[in-house]
Amino acid sequence: CYKPVIYLYPEKQTEVTVKLDFAGELICTYPEYKDQWKVIANPDGTLYDTESEQEYSYLFWEGQYNYDFDLSKGYVVAGEDTAEFLQKTLAAMGLTPREYNEFIVYWLPLMQNNPYNLIAFQEKEYTDYAPLYITPEPDNVLRVFMVYKPLDEPIEIEQPEIKPFKREGFTVVEWGGSRVS
Repeated sequence: CYKPVIYLYPEKQTEVTVKLDFAGELICTYPEYKDQWKVIANPDGTLYDTESEQEYSYLFWEGQYNYDFDLSKGYVVAGEDTAEFLQKTLAAMGLTPREYNEFIVYWLPLMQNNPYNLIAFQEKEYTDYAPLYITPEPDNVLRVFMVYKPLDEPIEIEQPEIKPFKREGFTVVEWGGSRVS
């Protein structure tokens, strides 16, 4: 799991605890994860870590896992069209420009030079593999986890329906991804 980041958007400044139950090995976290993150979250997404006394834009983690993700539905995108595809698709899913731009800046260099990419967004598979426990409980949670596989030639594949996301109340957004060989 590469660069999952967690944004917290409460309606007012709120102390928030986030626990991650990842079915794998955490290899990097920032701020440091010690069985949980405890932060003061602001409506603009700014986080203040109560232990390190530092400000952050999001919570970050990476981990190693052994899991076969579902690639039966997805999108086949030419490498050169990846940025445009991700911008449109992530916006349709509910990510803000700040969130999808950070996503694209991380993933585009890894994908744009492939002839094609099979891109599949995981839902239940990901949330079952890496559940989050957040206190206080958010009103809405959007977790976007992209799995991609480089392809030399395009293939035919069924495309999933994109479900729009409403931001109301205390909202949590997470994005991350993984490359499949």
